[in-house]
Amino acid sequence: MHRLIIALLAAFDALVAAAVGLVAVLAPLTVMWAVSLGATHWEGLWPATATVWQLGHHVPQTITLEPEYLIASGVPVEAATFVLSLAPLAFFAFTAWAGARSGARAARAGGWITGFVSGALIFALAAVVIELTSSNAIAASEAGLAVALPTLAYGVPLLLAAVVRAWIDGDDGPIDALHDWVDGLPTVWAETPALIMRGTAAVLLGFAMISAVGVVASILTRGSEVIALYQASGVDAIGATVFALASFAYLPTLMIWSLAWISGPGIMLGTGASVSPAATHLGVLPGLPPFGLVPEFSHTFLLAVILLPIGVGLLAGFLLRARYAAVVGDDEPYVPRIVMAASVAALAAGVAAVAFVLATGSLGPGRMADFGPHIGLAALALFVEVLIGVAIPLLLPRASDDEFDAYDESAADDEPGEADAGMSDDETGPVDAAEDTPLATRDALAPALVVPEPSDASEKEHSNDDTETKPISDAH
Repeated sequence: MHRLIIALLAAFDALVAAAVGLVAVLAPLTVMWAVSLGATHWEGLWPATATVWQLGHHVPQTITLEPEYLIASGVPVEAATFVLSLAPLAFFAFTAWAGARSGARAARAGGWITGFVSGALIFALAAVVIELTSSNAIAASEAGLAVALPTLAYGVPLLLAAVVRAWIDGDDGPIDALHDWVDGLPTVWAETPALIMRGTAAVLLGFAMISAVGVVASILTRGSEVIALYQASGVDAIGATVFALASFAYLPTLMIWSLAWISGPGIMLGTGASVSPAATHLGVLPGLPPFGLVPEFSHTFLLAVILLPIGVGLLAGFLLRARYAAVVGDDEPYVPRIVMAASVAALAAGVAAVAFVLATGSLGPGRMADFGPHIGLAALALFVEVLIGVAIPLLLPRASDDEFDAYDESAADDEPGEADAGMSDDETGPVDAAEDTPLATRDALAPALVVPEPSDASEKEHSNDDTETKPISDAH
């Protein structure tokens, strides 16, 4: 495909990704504006939309409340200005997915570099336009972060997906050159990079599954608390709808919190408050429905949840060992397997650390400024847990096929043959005659086939044919 067409398609993908994210915010806000405010204050609709979109891409927003609102709501003056940075990562997840999709398409078309440059540039221009047209007195963001963070959210997945697809399909360029160099390595090393990527993908998929299971388990066990917070808020139908949409937008954030809790160190819920499987120290939480999912107690036996990341690593290790053994056969040196285990654990923990950073932020002034996972501790815990799980199947010796073959041969030698089973050692007679005789006749004549050797006494007794035969009793 011509590079100009690839650039235009990548630019179109970037515009669509930015527009869909904005429309996802603009549509419900328009309905709320029309129902709640009538035909007034429409000038605040676009700034509010842009602020939510930027916050969804982890752009911190400095909130400044008006004095009239402070008086009406009773908020103290020292809390009039604060930073809101805890992101509803549903917007970030959609942007990342759209970027990855565009990068894969550009690579399949044969121009992944062109697609990356065009897509990232257009999305950056869209972020610039959004920032310049959304200034307002209530929410303000730093211009550099407002452009850089959304662009990274779109550009990094675009680049990664393009490189992966180019590695698979080829690009007649630098990726093919790197691929040829890797293929030129010894067999025990040539498959290592691809296996590392495959194992990392398997572990990340496992992380997503266990974090989703954690959220579902919290909903099933703590659903009544969520409903109670809905009822206690006293909102109308519009407010309940806004709460529901906001909860859905924060669902990826809650999944990352669930993964941090499963890893062991847990999450922070404000300054000086945290929750983990082993210990829970809660303070005053906002009366928002999603916080009803937070467990109020901990116990030592809950530390068993760290077996889930270990199990994820174990499954990934089995997949890697089976594939590696199929490629290199019985020659499985330890060094490549050690590199694979450490690399998979490090990459998976690194991606989890980035997710923990994105799921950390502020919800308000004072002690509400620290929410999210303990980034360093949670990432280190996942590294150790995944490394243990991956190392078990990768590094332990496996039984050789030669041992099973030797066992089968020895078992076959111990079994009796068909010829030995058909005739005992005491039986005599010609084999051919026995085979030609019908089965029923052989059974009937079987006693006659055994002829004892005659003794000397019997020969003398029967030497005279005219001798009268007497009963046995008379002879004795």
